[in-house]
Amino acid sequence: MDTVNIHEAKTHLSRLVERAAKGEAFIIAKAGKPMVKVVPLDAADVRPVKRIGFMLGQVRVPDDFDSMAGDAIEALFSGRS
Repeated sequence: MDTVNIHEAKTHLSRLVERAAKGEAFIIAKAGKPMVKVVPLDAADVRPVKRIGFMLGQVRVPDDFDSMAGDAIEALFSGRS
């Protein structure tokens, strides 16, 4: 990744923006100290897609899941705790 100083960035802003738009990220530095990183807008949208069912076969739901602790839950709602 290239690093350019502020003066060079001001002088060649159009060229640098074109490079960033094509996917080339770069850093702008002031007195040799990195200040900002310039990346294309599309780079922010690139995220891995979360998959549903990625743990298929690794997790087991009990057959009585819907009725588990049904008596205790019913007692809490009816005030018989």
